Amino acid sequence: MSSSSSSNAMIESIGSLNKDSFVSLLSKLIGESKFVQNNPPELIPQEDRIVNHVLDSLRPYSTETGGGRLVINHVAYHSGRGNLIVEYPGSVPGKILSFVGMHMDVVTANPDEWEFDPFSLSIDGDKLRGRGTTDCLGHVALVTELMKRLGETKPALKSSVVAVFIASEENSSIPGVGVDMLVKDKLLDKLKSGPLFWIDTADKQPCIGTGGMIPWKLHVTGKLFHSGLAHKAINALELGMEGLKEIQSRFYRDFPPHPQEKVYGFATPSTMKPTQWSYPGGGINQIPGECTVSGDVRLTPFYDVKEVMKKLQEYVEDINSNIEKLATRGPVSKYVLPDESLRGRLTLSFDEASAGVACNLDSRGFHVLCKATEDVVGHVKPYSITGTLPLIRDLKDEGFDVQTSGYGLMATYHAKNEYCLLTDMCQGFDVFVRIISQLEQD
Repeated sequence: MSSSSSSNAMIESIGSLNKDSFVSLLSKLIGESKFVQNNPPELIPQEDRIVNHVLDSLRPYSTETGGGRLVINHVAYHSGRGNLIVEYPGSVPGKILSFVGMHMDVVTANPDEWEFDPFSLSIDGDKLRGRGTTDCLGHVALVTELMKRLGETKPALKSSVVAVFIASEENSSIPGVGVDMLVKDKLLDKLKSGPLFWIDTADKQPCIGTGGMIPWKLHVTGKLFHSGLAHKAINALELGMEGLKEIQSRFYRDFPPHPQEKVYGFATPSTMKPTQWSYPGGGINQIPGECTVSGDVRLTPFYDVKEVMKKLQEYVEDINSNIEKLATRGPVSKYVLPDESLRGRLTLSFDEASAGVACNLDSRGFHVLCKATEDVVGHVKPYSITGTLPLIRDLKDEGFDVQTSGYGLMATYHAKNEYCLLTDMCQGFDVFVRIISQLEQD
């Protein structure tokens, strides 16, 4: 039998997604979504509520029951917050592929702001609606159905197929819960010898690049005074505006669009911008003496996060040293009061930063994902965004060949009225089967 005919035979034997089984499982998972919202300390997810439904689907095909091939490992580092590693063993030692990143927590949802109940699955034609349908309980259900089908059909594979369902992806304020611990304990080490597909993006195309993120705070110190005597004040708001404008100008000069961004199809280059502004309060007739501007840097992976942080601090130090030269606003606007030996000042601080990732476009995993996507979806157009997926950067740094894809909708990611499309999930299942089939030919 030729490789193409054996490949087709394998695809036919595994078949396509069982829609009824998928929707039934997804309904159970979305019914738990209220209890897996991740926003500590108020909302700490209990991912085992999801694990239990996945186990109910897969146990009949596991080695635990004596009749199945699936090897299941339920690993919890915090009570009620498990991860699940499921393996369908192949015949060739070291030959492996994995689907990882299907996380069992969700972002919060306020039912008062939704057009339908976020915490129960509702169906509107092709739409499957509810919190987690796109991100990421839809993928949990989809990959569970894949592993269940392998357990049912028992194809003779050379490759082992491993699924890793993870806890605690949406919020990292409670450490030591999810995939970081699985890596630390070397439970995923054997996945390094084959492609790892991170299934937590959207729109059915390979996502080949993500951004780094540097959250920053710029505290501005001036001098509070009556607005009728503006010459005796250092206006912290004006200093903040002009100081930030200068910092942004220097950032865009030093970190311009990078040539590789076109290769990877990034929607935007690196950006630095304010997103929040606060001040202590006061009357309309008071010139404020302090304020804080906060925002983030989104950095394409071709620049170094630490280098950018170092540069930003250098900008601020230079502006402080030469604050007389900073642009002012009107004849009495100033940032130095020599008679009082007062100088306005900027102070920059950072919260925890993370680096972006550029997937390896020469890897077998990438080529296989592209071919499978083209075969099923009809076209392949890899894309990159400066959203962050810090966990996959960590995996890439650890030596895994990480590729990413997903079958929800980017337009509903973390959004109110979240939904996915059943037809997209069916295509996702077909892509997975074709990935397995292609890698069998190696």
